[in-house]
Amino acid sequence: MLAARTSATRGAARLARSFATVVDSAGVKVAAVDYGQPTSAVTVLVKAGSRYQTKPGVAHALKNFAFTSTSKRSALGTIRETELYGGVLSSSLSREYLALTAEFLRGDEEYFVDLLSSFVTSAKLTRHELVEIVHPVTEAEATVAQEDSATRALEIAHTLAFRAGLGNSLFAPPHSHVTTEDIKAFASSVFSKDGVAVLGTGIDQSSLSHLVEKHFGASQLSGSGLKTSASSYYGGENRVEHGSGLQTVFIGYGTTSPSAELAALSAHISAQPSIKWSQSTSPTSAGLTTGTTVQSVYLPYSDAALFGILVQGPTSEAVTQASQTAVKVLKEATGSSGLKSDDLKKAVAKAKFQAASVADSRDGLFSVLGSKVLAGSEASVNSLVSALDKVDSAAFSKATSALVKAKPTYVAVGNVDTLPYADELGL
Repeated sequence: MLAARTSATRGAARLARSFATVVDSAGVKVAAVDYGQPTSAVTVLVKAGSRYQTKPGVAHALKNFAFTSTSKRSALGTIRETELYGGVLSSSLSREYLALTAEFLRGDEEYFVDLLSSFVTSAKLTRHELVEIVHPVTEAEATVAQEDSATRALEIAHTLAFRAGLGNSLFAPPHSHVTTEDIKAFASSVFSKDGVAVLGTGIDQSSLSHLVEKHFGASQLSGSGLKTSASSYYGGENRVEHGSGLQTVFIGYGTTSPSAELAALSAHISAQPSIKWSQSTSPTSAGLTTGTTVQSVYLPYSDAALFGILVQGPTSEAVTQASQTAVKVLKEATGSSGLKSDDLKKAVAKAKFQAASVADSRDGLFSVLGSKVLAGSEASVNSLVSALDKVDSAAFSKATSALVKAKPTYVAVGNVDTLPYADELGL
């Protein structure tokens, strides 16, 4: 038992150190963490999120072009070779980053770093692949997003909150008119040394740096990168008729100053119970009817953040009741008296656990710490947790009261004839 605890402690210490950021001779930021797992993963993180797109849907299309034909191999060749190695390839898009990931057995990193680099440096982006592969997948993903009321509410909320930039949708519009020329122009700009970072788990830092130097060093990452104006928060209200799914309301606020205090507020609002199948002690869970949920949302970006409460339920009446409770809790937490000492302590502890738990998965490490690597700042779980250690009553009250003084962002998706308006909830 003691040996197991000692091993767990050492493992936690290795994870806490997380990534060590370097810039190798190829000029690309490289970071890796290795704690002895039998598989490895490498992600190429590109500053090519939807906020940088030059035409609606072009970032979404580039994401779905991942692992198609390059100067080194065809799309079919990539699939066959990856299957021979037993690897898994995936791509994902956020508002700030495009992530290209390869997961594989330890020892096969030479092939997969080469594969990832070939797309970044020599993707063909052909018209027939756009028509046969990219457009169908892009349209299918956009349709699924439109049908999901929570995703639709968050997409609208970003547009209301930030308009351009972070307000750009993650998904291409229906019947997108993006062409291969649009995608090539976008790719040639975002695939730049300043806009690319390579992250690894289950691989030694020096080994990954050597491979990046080998496969990216002679490449033409000559793009200048795309700039976007600094985010501004606006807010507003929108109501969208949606004939199927849960009735949905999003109540939120935006800020251009992401902070640990807002992470603590999100943890306080969250109605997620600490024990499975139990009733949460969060004040937002009081009186919830069966099938109704209240989720806190905190989405920090490089120069802004969206905080909110997502309420979903089977009926408009249930959603209205839960929304009224959530607004009441939010006002009490952000009022002049703020949170009680014990409530703040509990919220901070919960937020620290959520921040630290990113180390439990590769996706968490790459998505949360990867952006810090690309920005050249300290990339460790310790840095996330230590910021929450500094949260006190004064700082919490100052940050949260400033948040709710702004114009709210309110979205209702579902039966708009019966879902409440923002002013009916006291916003």
